[in-house]
Amino acid sequence: MPTYEQVFENNQVWLNEKKRTNKEFFENLAKEQRPDYLYIGCSDSRVTAEDLMGAGPGEVFVHRNIANLVNATDLNVMSVINYAVRYLGVKHVVVCGHYNCGGVKAAMQPVDMGILNPWLRNIRDVYRLHKDELNAITDEGERYDRLVELNVQEQCINVIKLASVQQEYSKKGFPTVHGWVFDIKTGTLIDLKLDFNKLLKDIQEIYYLGE
Repeated sequence: MPTYEQVFENNQVWLNEKKRTNKEFFENLAKEQRPDYLYIGCSDSRVTAEDLMGAGPGEVFVHRNIANLVNATDLNVMSVINYAVRYLGVKHVVVCGHYNCGGVKAAMQPVDMGILNPWLRNIRDVYRLHKDELNAITDEGERYDRLVELNVQEQCINVIKLASVQQEYSKKGFPTVHGWVFDIKTGTLIDLKLDFNKLLKDIQEIYYLGE
């Protein structure tokens, strides 16, 4: 792990290497961004969007928080989605969770987590919605993994509920919303293959916010 001073030394090494391999790298980087992806992931330091996607600078607009939640009362994530969808014109919105997620595990502990309580309640609500399926899983590790997947699914539904997403999709045919899970033990990125069109149709019976 680099020391504080080494971070800036590493930055110089990085920028010198970029200039060596591509003299116009920073000139191009300074141009207006037009990413195709909005990635909503976990703040976990082991899970970085660009690395696991094999993407470069300018290709992914990123928002991260504890346990990759999309909460309608969180102005941060709401602003990010609105900006990405309406102004950047992203074609894909991805919610990516990961196995062995500390936020998901914390939510399942019957202890007072202080200021984290209202945040983790969103994950506990996911458990409540799917408790029959989850309680039927006897292996604790497998139950946590399944909760990670279901949490991603529910956060994708929260994205689809938004007026910005529904309206832009109605006008342009995008963005589509995807649910992924990163298997931190193997490095594998898993597409949960959520049926976006079915989810959108089901949601719009109640949450239709078209223009």
